[in-house]
Amino acid sequence: MNSKITGLYGFSPELTEMAEKAEKACAKAFERIDSIAEYNGAKVLKAFADNKVSEPCFYGSTGYGYGDMGREVIDKVFAQVLGTEDALVRFNFVSGTHALSVALFGVLRTGDKMVAITGKPYDTLEEVIGLSGKKGNGSLMDYGVEYAQVDLREDGTADLEGITDAVKGAKVAYIQRSRGYSLRPAFTVEDIGRMIEAARKGNPDVIIMVDNCYGEFVEEREPSDVGADLMIGSLIKNAGGGIARTGGYIAGRADLVELCSYRLTCVGMGKEVGCTLGMNRELLLGLFFAPDVVAAAIRTSAFASELFTMMGYECSPRKDDPRGDIITAVKLETEEKLCAFCRGIQKGAPVDSFVTPEPWDMPGYSDQVIMAAGAFTNGASIELSADAPLREPYAVWMQGGITYTSGKLGVMLAAKEMMNL
Repeated sequence: MNSKITGLYGFSPELTEMAEKAEKACAKAFERIDSIAEYNGAKVLKAFADNKVSEPCFYGSTGYGYGDMGREVIDKVFAQVLGTEDALVRFNFVSGTHALSVALFGVLRTGDKMVAITGKPYDTLEEVIGLSGKKGNGSLMDYGVEYAQVDLREDGTADLEGITDAVKGAKVAYIQRSRGYSLRPAFTVEDIGRMIEAARKGNPDVIIMVDNCYGEFVEEREPSDVGADLMIGSLIKNAGGGIARTGGYIAGRADLVELCSYRLTCVGMGKEVGCTLGMNRELLLGLFFAPDVVAAAIRTSAFASELFTMMGYECSPRKDDPRGDIITAVKLETEEKLCAFCRGIQKGAPVDSFVTPEPWDMPGYSDQVIMAAGAFTNGASIELSADAPLREPYAVWMQGGITYTSGKLGVMLAAKEMMNL
């Protein structure tokens, strides 16, 4: 590491030496990450060219948004990049959870059954499904949708035999690719392919829906390449490349995307309406940057995993493990260390670095949550951030880093804060 940088941040010789060793140990992992980014970048560039992206696509529209050229091109570009028949890409998806909710309500009807085949979904979906919250709020269960789940095995892998049995008679088999606040591995595309095969064995007609948040461009393939019918994600995570300020996408089979569009707008209008208010340029620019930004985030995660492993903490995944998302989980053992880690990540942020993260009652979560997120876009997980519920084993989930330099420095500041305890 440049000695001038060490002086700027006051890193100790011990921390500097560990960081240098960790970075050298990640050399082969970095080569793989860069190779994946190169392929995905080429895939994105070709989609831009094939769909004739041009300056008029950036202009946007107002009112009803009839005939918005940019909106239509964005859908086509995303569909090609993700390997699907169609896509619904809109800035007015307020979060990944919103996009997932639109997809679930778009496809499911009274009397249908949804089976979560990767265990209990992420906390913020519990009220959408009806697993928590007040009856009558308008959850899926309120509308007569039946819910079941197939828990993961003790080692965090999918129960393939259980999936085959559970999806019989179901309308939707739901897969959460990322880990949420659990310590199981994120699922790779290969893992998802095995789950889909098991589900199709039990029910050839079941709709496979994948929560793809944090997973886009981590591998050369996407879940659609192994048979997923619908994929859903947020644009303030991977697919927005750190440029999109809001938004989400639903991509997959054309008939299912159409049903989802009816839920987002209204039946009969669907994708044909919705002004873009000048947002088209940043959605396209964000997608264009996304493969390289995701690579920077994965480099940051691999470096963090190696550094904190050297410091004696259990990290998942390790630098050489197959990755299904951009996240690294670190077991920090105590609330004090957890809060120190988050303080350090916050100090490495380009925005609000002076703020001290504190645990709070975050909407949608059952435990207090601490979150370090000094980002250009509020809540953008593709920018360096770390968050965790205050509960044992006091693990933290770190993700993002829109440049590797800033990501590495944020990780080192987290280590410095913990070493100062």
